[in-house]
Amino acid sequence: MERVQIAIPVRGFGETSRRDTWWLQPAAVFAGFTAFIVYSTWAAFQGEYYAYGGYLSPMYSPEILGDSPHAMLGPSPAWWPEWLPVAYSPTFLILWAPLGFRFTCYYYRGAYYKAFWADPPSCAVGEPRNVFRGENSFPLILQNVHRYFLYFALIWILVFFPYDVWNALWFEDAAGNVSFGIGVGTLVLVLNVVLLGSYVFSCHSLRHLVGGRRDCISENPVQQLAYDCVSCLNRRHMLYAWLSLVWVAFADIYVRLCAMGIWTDLRLL
Repeated sequence: MERVQIAIPVRGFGETSRRDTWWLQPAAVFAGFTAFIVYSTWAAFQGEYYAYGGYLSPMYSPEILGDSPHAMLGPSPAWWPEWLPVAYSPTFLILWAPLGFRFTCYYYRGAYYKAFWADPPSCAVGEPRNVFRGENSFPLILQNVHRYFLYFALIWILVFFPYDVWNALWFEDAAGNVSFGIGVGTLVLVLNVVLLGSYVFSCHSLRHLVGGRRDCISENPVQQLAYDCVSCLNRRHMLYAWLSLVWVAFADIYVRLCAMGIWTDLRLL
């Protein structure tokens, strides 16, 4: 593929004739993303307090190897190399999939290109470079793997997170008896699935997958309906991206503080 380079009119960094507060949105995005990156990195390295009874933090789901009852394969085996990150935090086995999906997301690209790289910081505002190479060259050409991360995201939304909600519906008493119930934590995990599902099902790549490949989609009514549904959600893709990001962090905080004994999980049923 021929590399495309577009010359950008010379304009000093931040130079613009705009009179509005154009800097407010990229600054808010920078603050929001930075806060999430700092917290999620800290939470990932903890390797503890990520499970409480039937609750499992979405940042650690699915738990493949670990010390909690949610671990699919039990604790890390004795032969497991201690230098691997998963030796002290089970989330490093699975965190690459949801982070890869978000990092390559079409909305997030535009957001952090502006907020972190000033590429450009906003429309009609000078940026610190004179050539635009697009996403046709390394490393940004790797952003095209977003469509493949979508498949992993669908597995998380359709399998792992609903299974976590199912586990959150069962409570064990002091005598070891298990009964059905609903706690505040159950609702937190349910809303996590709803918001993450809205984000994934409003994905641009999913819209292309269900109907964008056809020249005349109306020839297939089922495909047309699926395309229209994804398109309807896609109009609020940015909103779902932010709400799901914040709620994932809050769900981890909720489970973590309950496990630490700081918060008390209230039983509603």
